[in-house]
Amino acid sequence: MLRIEALCKRYGRDALALDDVRLNLAAGEVIALIGPSGAGKSTLIRCINRLVEPTSGKIWLGDTELTSLNSRALRKARRRIGMIFQEFALVERLSVMENLLSGRLGYVGFWRAALRKFPQSDIDRAFDLLDRVGLPDYADRRADALSGGQRQRVGIARALMQTPDMLLVDEPTASLDPRTSRQIMRLISEICAEQGLPAIINIHDVPLAQRYCRRIVGLRQGRIVYDGPAEGLSAEVLTDIYGAEDWEASSRADEGAEA
Repeated sequence: MLRIEALCKRYGRDALALDDVRLNLAAGEVIALIGPSGAGKSTLIRCINRLVEPTSGKIWLGDTELTSLNSRALRKARRRIGMIFQEFALVERLSVMENLLSGRLGYVGFWRAALRKFPQSDIDRAFDLLDRVGLPDYADRRADALSGGQRQRVGIARALMQTPDMLLVDEPTASLDPRTSRQIMRLISEICAEQGLPAIINIHDVPLAQRYCRRIVGLRQGRIVYDGPAEGLSAEVLTDIYGAEDWEASSRADEGAEA
């Protein structure tokens, strides 16, 4: 489904954010991307849909080489990639329904979108998705009247409005409390399983990553230093990813906070 070959991203002459990243993502597979701040996690996700331009390397989505596309072809290809943002990226003054329908902008003409004349099938799908993410009665609510967890649910539904082939999820729980974070990760993992959607989830919370993702990819200084099952995240592996820490004590503290 997704293949990344020798991907590098350099800022300026010396700042290497990604260094020879090689990664394959199969259909229906969900990966948690972990690592310290500055490891290159967000850069990697944004290079995939070319919100950040790679310095070198190749990225394939199915049979399409994303890194070779011109701007027009890239806009079309981006319809296949749903993006869920840390800061939700909703239009605050618009209603929940209007935010969801913005996920169809790549499929309708400019004037139809400007006049908010979306096909009934799109509106019906939006209502179905609101029901799926647990917000069936929120269509007319303004985005700025929602809680953080509700906004993230709207962001998930908006990404699904694209009928994407895969999801890129950038720190979906960073602004949420622990209980809401678990709900959001559970929702994303369930939807991916239901629809067979592959996903890459950039996440700081290691216990959440282990709980909801079978495969973990660890980045450090722009390089992949671990790619394997969640249960393989030993104290030694976590030290390779994050540096020295009493990981057993940290694990006990996380378990106590979740209890």
